[in-house]
Amino acid sequence: MWRDGDFRRLWVGQTVSQLGEHACLVVLPMIAVMTLRADAGELGALRAVGQAPFLLLSLFVGAWVDRWRARTVMMLADLGRALTLGGAVVMGLLGELGLPALLVVAFTVGALSVFFDVAYQASLVQLLPRDQLVRGNSALEGSRSAAQIGGPALGGALVSLLSAPVALACGTLFFAQSFLSVRRIRHVPLAHSRGLIARRAESPSRVWRQVHEGIRFVVRNTSLRTIALASAAVQFSFAAMMTVYLPFLPRELHLSGTAVGLTLAAAGPGALLGSLLAARLPGRFGHGAVLVWAAALGDGVLLCVPALPASSALTFPALLAVNFVFGIFGQLVNVTVMAVRQAVTPERLQGRTAATITCAGMGMSPLGSLLGGYVAQASGLRTALLMTAAGMMLSPVLLAASPLGRLGRVLPGPHLTERDRPAPPDRR
Repeated sequence: MWRDGDFRRLWVGQTVSQLGEHACLVVLPMIAVMTLRADAGELGALRAVGQAPFLLLSLFVGAWVDRWRARTVMMLADLGRALTLGGAVVMGLLGELGLPALLVVAFTVGALSVFFDVAYQASLVQLLPRDQLVRGNSALEGSRSAAQIGGPALGGALVSLLSAPVALACGTLFFAQSFLSVRRIRHVPLAHSRGLIARRAESPSRVWRQVHEGIRFVVRNTSLRTIALASAAVQFSFAAMMTVYLPFLPRELHLSGTAVGLTLAAAGPGALLGSLLAARLPGRFGHGAVLVWAAALGDGVLLCVPALPASSALTFPALLAVNFVFGIFGQLVNVTVMAVRQAVTPERLQGRTAATITCAGMGMSPLGSLLGGYVAQASGLRTALLMTAAGMMLSPVLLAASPLGRLGRVLPGPHLTERDRPAPPDRR
């Protein structure tokens, strides 16, 4: 088990990494919309390219993470993202940062983010006992909430007030700081280290079998299968909605870049509150009830956005309120789902299970982004926003209709495969 100092280093590294990631999620599209004058179709393509690695790489990343130290994976991912954004800064200063370059940057940063996210999720189980997973995830998700507060606001303000190279340079610094923090982590559980030696000695041809084992485990487990389906539904609709939402704010509601950043950042304080509530509510009302009601309220509030009028004094405060509520309940779902997933998964399958669910969920994002751009061009931004926001309501329906929605106050134990079951005692 890692020492407390190592957990703090992981927490710091994850926090600044998430800050850089959330800033980039706003900076790259805002550069495309406000500097390069990209239309909804081009913005959809940019977002799809940045999200494509979740579909293309997640399964293989999960098998790879289960074979290597999580610290090494996170360090390399941070270093790669810092170098990629540093190259984009140089191109911006030279006046060469066009849409093709943004596509390359978005794909590379997205690919490396897959490695980092899967690795840090898998590492938590090596640190905490299962009865503390909700609190551990609450702490890490709380740091992600802090990143959601500062990242979008900072990114939108930098693009609007300064320049694209300055905005990208901030992301470079965040990833470099995360690299230095994660690098200071020293202790890895002994059993895990021995497992690494054995897995590294395996033939690379076994990667396909390991990927298949992770997929089969998720498909056969009712809770994990429901999580994967609900995640796919919400990520597909959310990606489509955000592709419409980003141009909708400046073009239909006439918000500045800074106001757009602040609007998106409003989800951060809500998510911070949601992280705190997630450490208490599932134990009081049951994990299933929290999942269903939080998903319904968080996704449902987004249906209010298409009804907002342009250039009204109430529009900006209403957007802040909507995003704040979405942040609260969205974070409740995120923390609870992650705790359930980690609790029912054996340690040796943590990376592959996280990657399989990430592939099922985030893998649908590029398709959703492309659809959002198409629908916006065909029917207009306001109508498209209503249609895509309505699609997010499929997720709470799936949760409510499954046994996952009836989970009680205590998390279930791991669903063991034959390989994970202890051998019977030798009674000779």
